[in-house]
Amino acid sequence: MGKKQLDVEHFKRSLLELRDELLSLDAAGEAAAQTVELDQSRVGRLSRMDALQGQAMSQASNRRRAENLRRVEAALRRMDRGNYGECQGCGEFINPKRLEFDPAARLCIACAGSKEG
Repeated sequence: MGKKQLDVEHFKRSLLELRDELLSLDAAGEAAAQTVELDQSRVGRLSRMDALQGQAMSQASNRRRAENLRRVEAALRRMDRGNYGECQGCGEFINPKRLEFDPAARLCIACAGSKEG
């Protein structure tokens, strides 16, 4: 598969849209991850436990969102360098179907599979 067959502009639009979405969600996620009020006279024990669980889930979501944002930014930098779509493991071109599924992918399916196993 040659690089000329890859519609880089299409993937750049996808990455920019994804980045904008992640940034807008980031603002909302920060508020949900704020410190939970532990004053028992104001909030019951079960409500506090629910709030703490919600806070922990929000913090985990924020970490995943930050990691996805780093991946998107790295993919945009690869575009600027002219090596977007090349596997960083083996140097072969990443299948465009994989990039449709995950435009920030940095590894081909074979290299991604070998990293997991």
